[in-house]
Amino acid sequence: MQLQQINSLYSLLKTPELFGRYITNSHIEKCLEKFPKSLISVVGYSVEERPIYSLKFGNGPIKILLWSQMHGNESTTTKALFDCFNFFETNNEIPNQILKACSLLVIPILSPDGAERYTRTNANSIDLNRDAQDLSQPETRVLLEVYKNFKPNYCFNLHGQRTIFGAGTSGKVATLSFLSPSQDEKRSLTRNRKVAMAIISQINELLQKEIPNGIGRYDDSFNLNCVGDTFQNFGIPTLLYEAGHYPNDYNREEVRRLIFISIIKALLIISDDIDVAAYENYFKIPENSKCFYDIIIRNAKVLESASLVDIAIQYKEILKAGKVEFIPVVEKISKLEKFFGHKEIDVKCAIVKAMENLELKVGYENDFVLVNNKKTPLFV
Repeated sequence: MQLQQINSLYSLLKTPELFGRYITNSHIEKCLEKFPKSLISVVGYSVEERPIYSLKFGNGPIKILLWSQMHGNESTTTKALFDCFNFFETNNEIPNQILKACSLLVIPILSPDGAERYTRTNANSIDLNRDAQDLSQPETRVLLEVYKNFKPNYCFNLHGQRTIFGAGTSGKVATLSFLSPSQDEKRSLTRNRKVAMAIISQINELLQKEIPNGIGRYDDSFNLNCVGDTFQNFGIPTLLYEAGHYPNDYNREEVRRLIFISIIKALLIISDDIDVAAYENYFKIPENSKCFYDIIIRNAKVLESASLVDIAIQYKEILKAGKVEFIPVVEKISKLEKFFGHKEIDVKCAIVKAMENLELKVGYENDFVLVNNKKTPLFV
């Protein structure tokens, strides 16, 4: 797959109705109206009786199950999926190859109640990605029922991650992260795990051209309560996608494009021929590390007589009037040599205070700080 070819098409494929971080059933329902009704089903209902939609594309023998927004505040992959849907409808050579080889069943929002609230958990405050064994929630029961009825050959578990992750510890942000989940306590390298690793390796190889050293690998500690680990335990190659941060992209529109490319690339690999031996390159992808803050103010004093410190600011995401707002919060005040900021401000030994000339403390929410009594904004 040529990146240039896909990128040239992408601006025509992007779903304009979906933008930003807050994506709910009401948003995707407007988009679903553009597609033939024969593609769309309601596979179940949430705690609060919101419909859980699915779409089917292709009629090939390889069956692939994809789901997004099982955490309601992780919407980037949902946007990318709708861009993929538009691609599937173009009668282009690339999607035609995929749809001839594969049958895709896609759940764009598994947790519509969580999406409505912009929360990780569902309406019962349960993390659906820790409910794979208990099956205490209707949404996880719906996913398992779809899995059993569809009998997929592959599973794509699509998520979003916070801005705190780096690809390793070298100061490169993890714009995308991937995982081939473990299926047992020994983290055995079974064939299905190797297949998932090989696909991820080839995605990584392609995207290095777009985001050099910007892809991370999640730790593969085994937890059977997680859906990915459970499906991998069933013997089905399962890929975990995590949409992360790209510089100045807090709406995650650039990351959306990269997720789109990585989904299409994976489907092309599956529809053609998987080089399982490529799994070894999976381990060359650096592990994710928690080494980033949204802003770091360097070489600051919080009191006249205090020693120099760094001030870490992390955005808290708040839903207000149907829009996600980013509230700057002081996360840490100390020397942060091993951490990086998506934005760094060197105040060169200046005194930094909170609003109203107050001493800056951990936990404070500040739209700006005072640097030598001059306002420095902390907005996205």
